Amino acid sequence: MNGVANISLAAESRMGRISFIDLPAQQRRIRPAIEKRLQDVLDHGRYIAGPEIEELEALLAERTNAAGAVACASGTAALIIPLFAMDVKAGDAVFIPSFTYNATANAVLVTGATPVFVDIDPATFNLDPENLKAKIAEVRAAGELTPRCVIPVDMFGSPADYGAISAIAAEEGLAILSDGAQSFGGALGNRAVGNLAPATSTSFFPGKALGAYGDAGAVFTQDVRDIEHWASIRWHGTGECRKTSVRVGFNGRMDTFQAAVLLEKLAIFDDELAARRQIAETYDSRLSAFARPQQHIAGAQSGCAYYCLCVENRDTVVKQINEKGVPTAIYYTTPLHKMPAFAEFAPEGGMPATEAVSKEIFALPMHPYLTPDQVDYICDVVEAAATS
Repeated sequence: MNGVANISLAAESRMGRISFIDLPAQQRRIRPAIEKRLQDVLDHGRYIAGPEIEELEALLAERTNAAGAVACASGTAALIIPLFAMDVKAGDAVFIPSFTYNATANAVLVTGATPVFVDIDPATFNLDPENLKAKIAEVRAAGELTPRCVIPVDMFGSPADYGAISAIAAEEGLAILSDGAQSFGGALGNRAVGNLAPATSTSFFPGKALGAYGDAGAVFTQDVRDIEHWASIRWHGTGECRKTSVRVGFNGRMDTFQAAVLLEKLAIFDDELAARRQIAETYDSRLSAFARPQQHIAGAQSGCAYYCLCVENRDTVVKQINEKGVPTAIYYTTPLHKMPAFAEFAPEGGMPATEAVSKEIFALPMHPYLTPDQVDYICDVVEAAATS
């Protein structure tokens, strides 16, 4: 898992071994199919730009109803590619939540632009549209940067408030790049993540709900004209012959082995997502009386990448939970504006909601191979610790 602190991957309890994320169980289910896919790659020998890449891109676009999808090397590459395509550059302000993984800020800085941190809604853990408006006004009043883009992050799988954010972006002339690194499989109304913003990045890091066996990612577009441009950027900005750079780019390609793995994981994704959502519903039902689970905006369906909730005296509660054999993780103990690398961009007065949530939040096991008995046991343990 990237961007996580104080993680316990698995632990022994009276219910047996409970895993935070159980990749071995998933692999046992589909290993013969994955081995066949990998053998196919070995046989055709196209380790870069093999036919599996285009097959995956087509399926990703079909699933999300996006105009197209471009596979790439990582979730970070999936952020950088559309930013390069938008010509985001030095002197531009890009608005991002401080409560997210550091890749969001790093992608902005790679372009030369300046990240402007926005506070979150303490209920949804997602970017607060009202604070976004305030931050844009501050940047315009200062007159040193040009407001250029906003990057909402679908935290833990729950879509951000794209209705409100899109209205603000339209009024202010901002581009929108959705950071859907954790939200593949999510939806807002009848629109899937990947089709909620003009451009959407996602990550296939192994710990994600749809994860590769290495780094990988993808970018989704609502405009088919983006596809060729983005595909060029991921291949050092080369043109059709791939021998001459026609624009600035970098090595952002996904290797064929990762696409082969993802194709087989995608085949079982709907079944796994249904199981994740059932577990999340049980957690919500059992834990809401004494903890504060993530809330979702009206019409949102989470991709259930992670299940996070807030409690007072978090560290003591987590210690007691771990002692009972339930693994946990903390996303995120340090907001971006408090990290040394981004300290120069920290706003005066801090980020009150972000800082409060970071002191209370933790994550419970979330994967489709948890048994109902394990889920009930986890709820019992959390209740005992949170109410003691």
